[in-house]
Amino acid sequence: MNQYTHLLVENNDGIAMITLNRPKALNALNYDLLQELNQLCEDIAHDETVKVVIITGSGDKAFVAGADIGEMRPLSAMEGRNWGRLGQSVFSKIENLPQPVIAAVNGFALGGGCELAMACDMRIASEKARFGQPEVTLGILPGFGGTQRLSRLVGTGRAKELIFTGDMIDAQEAYRIGLVNKVITHEELLSAAKSLAQRIMSRAETAVTLSKVAVNKGINMDLESGIAYEAEVFGLCFSTQDQKEGMTAFLEKRKANFIGK
Repeated sequence: MNQYTHLLVENNDGIAMITLNRPKALNALNYDLLQELNQLCEDIAHDETVKVVIITGSGDKAFVAGADIGEMRPLSAMEGRNWGRLGQSVFSKIENLPQPVIAAVNGFALGGGCELAMACDMRIASEKARFGQPEVTLGILPGFGGTQRLSRLVGTGRAKELIFTGDMIDAQEAYRIGLVNKVITHEELLSAAKSLAQRIMSRAETAVTLSKVAVNKGINMDLESGIAYEAEVFGLCFSTQDQKEGMTAFLEKRKANFIGK
């Protein structure tokens, strides 16, 4: 992979650990960091050694405290639109990576940080995590996908309340409304994320990848179209060696030995 200034990247045994690394700015998203994330997504999407991705923030205070307000403040309307489109494009790449992506939310996930977490497939939160879309307190609205992904995750009523008030919620409330999958002690956060990654990696790789595609595409279809699409990718699984191995192992009452093909 490329070398990065604002990202720490490790690939250990199939798990790519991405740490956003601007601790003095609470890992705020600026132009350079977004460009690096964009390039990293390109790298990971074509890296067959990466099976699962974990994204977290450096330090103990923040996952990502938001976008860089100093960079945003002087933007014109056209520049603001382009800034929003950049963030949307990068987060869509994260959302559509072939590998499952886990957000390990270790602290503040506000504004663009909450939007980044929502672009991931799953969110595990430290008990210290805090979530919110405070953009209206700055005279703007969520521009990196927040108005769309939040309502899809927690429903329009709760999403509108969080967006219209700009209020911040703690990890337990985020769990209660379905914004995060689970809440873990701060010390156990990364080990829990890695444990989840390893469980996913023990399954049939193509089946996991196609499951992600089916969910992501189907959520934007009507039910009939989504079910029809599911049938197509379901059928594709039967062209893989892992399907034959998985079903043979089940019938032989042994553990399947998946090879990712």
